[in-house]
Amino acid sequence: MATRVFADDELERLRGFPEINKEELIRFFTLTPADAGFIDPGRGRSPKDRLGLAVQLCALPWLGFVPDDVASAPPAAVARLSEYLRIPVRELRFYGERKQTRTDHLQEVTRYLNWKPAKKLQLKELDEFLLARAMEHDSPSLLFRLACEHLAASRVVRPGVTSLLGRVATARAQAGRETYQRVRHLLTPALMTELDGLLIVDPVIGATRLNWLCTGATGDSANAVKGELDKLGFLRGLDAHALDLTALRAERRRFLAQVGRRLTSQSLDRREPQRRHPILLTVLAQSAADVLDEVIGLFDQAVSARESRARTKMRDDLAARATIGEGRQALLDEILPVLLDPAIEDEQVGGRLRNTIGLERLRAAAAASTPRLPRDHGHLAMLDDSYTYLRQFTPNVLQAIAFKGGAGAESLMEAVRILKELNATGARKVPDGAPADFVPVRWAGYLEQAAKSKDATAYRHFWELTVLLGLRDGLRSGDVYVPSSRRYADPASYLFTPGQWAGQRDQFCQLVGKPASARAALEGCKEELRRRWVTLRRSWATARPGWVRCGCRRRAS
Repeated sequence: MATRVFADDELERLRGFPEINKEELIRFFTLTPADAGFIDPGRGRSPKDRLGLAVQLCALPWLGFVPDDVASAPPAAVARLSEYLRIPVRELRFYGERKQTRTDHLQEVTRYLNWKPAKKLQLKELDEFLLARAMEHDSPSLLFRLACEHLAASRVVRPGVTSLLGRVATARAQAGRETYQRVRHLLTPALMTELDGLLIVDPVIGATRLNWLCTGATGDSANAVKGELDKLGFLRGLDAHALDLTALRAERRRFLAQVGRRLTSQSLDRREPQRRHPILLTVLAQSAADVLDEVIGLFDQAVSARESRARTKMRDDLAARATIGEGRQALLDEILPVLLDPAIEDEQVGGRLRNTIGLERLRAAAAASTPRLPRDHGHLAMLDDSYTYLRQFTPNVLQAIAFKGGAGAESLMEAVRILKELNATGARKVPDGAPADFVPVRWAGYLEQAAKSKDATAYRHFWELTVLLGLRDGLRSGDVYVPSSRRYADPASYLFTPGQWAGQRDQFCQLVGKPASARAALEGCKEELRRRWVTLRRSWATARPGWVRCGCRRRAS
């Protein structure tokens, strides 16, 4: 069993002495006078026994155990002890010829260092520790390392590698059984049938539903958004979003979901139901949140991509306008000197300009005139070219996701609600009184112009685009959130609830040195402000004694 976790050479390394660095050499292989007294108590120990005992004394805190071959200790460590004890290094070769000597010495070392052998009580505590960690992690090598750290922290001598790996395997098996017991109440016959159905190839999509759910979108196109919306609808049809797996720790849920995504459907199908169903259950629950976040993320990316494209077109248009403007600017440079020359009579200005510049240039310049740009230089107008494309998926996103708004986003949320109704009923005209105060100033002119010209279609386009852009920006800032989402959750969910804060308020306020009462805090601020004002007045009086002050007003005396 041990070799399934570690290779043979790794097992040998775990049973013996590793290489030692300078820091470990100084930290663990430096003897104190008390250590020297323990090693040579005056009972006539031979040099080899004293040196071997010293190696065991230093190796136990370093490794948490003492390898059987004490003579194979790192040469640098043996040389350091040899120099301190004034015993030749070669003496260590003969240490431990009698196995009982090594055992007796190890028992003496454990008593001297206040360590304990791994007996029934210590092993029971280790098993409980391993089970708790196995509910978080399933890697046997990681559990083995954590077990070694736990034993060292508890000052318990590490048992053999094979024995410890056996306890790791037992803990992993117990964690699997415990996981099943904690979710067993959710596994109704109907749900188990649905879970097993995830492993069957669906002819409609040409793959298993499990593989379909675990394969993310490869782009931010309208089809990609609608594909993720199909997954979201499928998961909601299974009530995946309502599965309560809080009986399992987050680490355990994350591990099981990773296993479900990593293994093939055939591998999962071969596992017994007690192991297969909890894995599929966590995949389903995790996918409900992941796909929801993916839909929102793709909505953001798709809208932003079209906005970026509109911005690029706007910049190209501005560059073209600038090129045209160069000729008009040159013409203006020729006109201004004539207009500003007082020697030229007003009646002669027109004739002078037509004769010197020429009617053809003036007419060409007049024909090349362009209308004034709106405040955003035409950005929203360029985005309107993508209106039909955005309509391919934005109504579906609004219908599938329940957006919520925080303080200050009430107007935007009302606009989202109205837009949903327009999409559901097929109405084209934005109703009178629909909120528009959430629209940024740089875009408000579009709505004003459309309303002034009574162009309902243009107003609908620009109003809907500003709603979508406002929704995207709100999701980014946290003013808009989505219940049951992880990435776009309510920011308040990361804070203490009033009940949680009530239980920790006094301790926190004591820690930071602040009063728990808001009234007391305000009174303290007022008192501090009064003291600082008095100090400031005194500083003024010292620096400018010729000034007379009355309250906050000052005048020279």
